[in-house]
Amino acid sequence: MYDMGTRKRALALVAQGHSLNSASKETGISRYAIRSWQTRIEPGSRASSPCPRCEEDPGAPENPAAYAYLLGLYLGDGCISPHRRGVYFLRVALDSAWPGIIDACEEAMRAVRPSNSVVRVRKQGCVAVSTSSKHWPCLFPQHGPGKKHERRIVLERWQQDIVDAHPWDLIRGLIHSDGCRTINRTARLVDGERKAYEYPRYFFTNLSRDIVQLFTDTLDRVGVEWRRANQRNISVARKASVALLDVHVGPKY
Repeated sequence: MYDMGTRKRALALVAQGHSLNSASKETGISRYAIRSWQTRIEPGSRASSPCPRCEEDPGAPENPAAYAYLLGLYLGDGCISPHRRGVYFLRVALDSAWPGIIDACEEAMRAVRPSNSVVRVRKQGCVAVSTSSKHWPCLFPQHGPGKKHERRIVLERWQQDIVDAHPWDLIRGLIHSDGCRTINRTARLVDGERKAYEYPRYFFTNLSRDIVQLFTDTLDRVGVEWRRANQRNISVARKASVALLDVHVGPKY
């Protein structure tokens, strides 16, 4: 919880002409928080919002697109761990080199559970974005003991319906956690002369066969051609497919 003085200082930077991104870097406060203070600077009430999966007639999370993105992040770099009094922590560990992805993770957590606070814990080389709720196991039933690649990872029907409706959000979350966009450099013969050339490609790497299968099935659904570099590595190199990913995912930021 930020005090009123901190909130006013952040908003003063924006009023002086700083962008939200610039103000966020200078203060260490997320763009989401600063943007929300522009609408309401006073702290809101912390009453917990109901869990859509615990209702008499279970439904989808409040923001299904944000949920699909957060699902991708969770399956890649996230974990759920129990705390006191039936509370669970959802943590996603992200490379500190990509502040935009850290912001996007926090925004997704807030969108899925609007009444829950989100904190960032900086560690060497990474930032753990974390939030607590009694309902994370309801929202991510893939939670269980042990490592994700050592147990079955299968989406429930309601989750698959969300992924079918928002496939690019899941793909973006998976690539933001366990993927990358790179430039491949090679050489070929042109009129008898060996010339160097380069082209962009995407990679996705995960130890879980089930998560890799979920990724490739979703790529098939949106028309992205891929090939398996090995059991745990997926490559997308065809020009049209790379162009599709550039539109919907793009390089990490």
